[in-house]
Amino acid sequence: MKTFADPGQARHSPQFFLIRGEVRPNYEVPARAAALEGALHRMGLPPEAAPAATRAQLETLHRADYLDFLRDAMAEWSALPTKGPEAVPNMHATADALANGARCPGSIVGKVAWYTADNACPIGPGTWEAAIGAAGVALAAAGEAAAGRTAYALCRPPGHHAYAARAGGHCYVNNAALAAEALRRAGAGRVAVLDIDSHHGNGTQGLFWDRGDVLTVSVHADPNRYYPFFTGHAEERGAGSGAGCNLNLPLAFGTADDGWLDAVARGAEAARRFGAEALVVSLGFDASRDEPLNALSVTEDGFARAGALLGGLRLPSAIVQEGGYAVDVIGTLLERFLKGWGDA
Repeated sequence: MKTFADPGQARHSPQFFLIRGEVRPNYEVPARAAALEGALHRMGLPPEAAPAATRAQLETLHRADYLDFLRDAMAEWSALPTKGPEAVPNMHATADALANGARCPGSIVGKVAWYTADNACPIGPGTWEAAIGAAGVALAAAGEAAAGRTAYALCRPPGHHAYAARAGGHCYVNNAALAAEALRRAGAGRVAVLDIDSHHGNGTQGLFWDRGDVLTVSVHADPNRYYPFFTGHAEERGAGSGAGCNLNLPLAFGTADDGWLDAVARGAEAARRFGAEALVVSLGFDASRDEPLNALSVTEDGFARAGALLGGLRLPSAIVQEGGYAVDVIGTLLERFLKGWGDA
């Protein structure tokens, strides 16, 4: 199995994070990628570098105005007379405003509010470069899958909360969705995206909501209590040509291995029934019992069994890294998952 990583990921080093009214250090730190890369080296799978995603590749799913914003945001923010070290919104465009014809303002303070869903994705000096680097890593893994193989993409920042024109939840560019789209364009008639991060893959769902050629499945903690809160419910099934091509499997807090693996198995079976010719796995380790915001309490053995279960689909696959913030354990979890996959 080939693996890929962006050597420049550490350029993105967000500081700001707001949770339950408290400002805390951001969980999405460069040490995450370092821990995962260390695991790849221990496994004898040293990652290769990949070229950054091109503008044309990004525009297969993301809007041009949004990409311009991400590229230029820090320069515009830095020109403000007074500001913090990162671009962080102090409000957001609400559904009421959007329904009444709201439009994107010209000021950078307003643009950050317009193009971000929450406060968990501050934009700093290296954010744009790291985001397109992570997208390039996912596309390199998709290239392997398009050739009938499986590859792992160590993407940082993650991507599954990013919509066509909105960042959120540590995510700026939707790496897994870009990989799925690349596989479609490379000739795969049907692609399944199976997201096992503990947070609903709302951006991925949104990007493929009305498409019948990509199945989106997300196994995650109950959104009534857990980010992203507003989506991820079982009744969300897609629309138009995509009706029935979205499957959400929300789980109660504390579900643990057996219930979580049962949901992963249901997702795998949905991919089989869909007739997927290629697979994208959004691999999050934040379902781990060791996570700072633990909800699902999955063990190392659980991740190993999930790897075996998904590897057992025997599909060309791009495994795309999403969340997982317990830096001391995520390397071990990656080893267990990939070993399980290889043993399937």
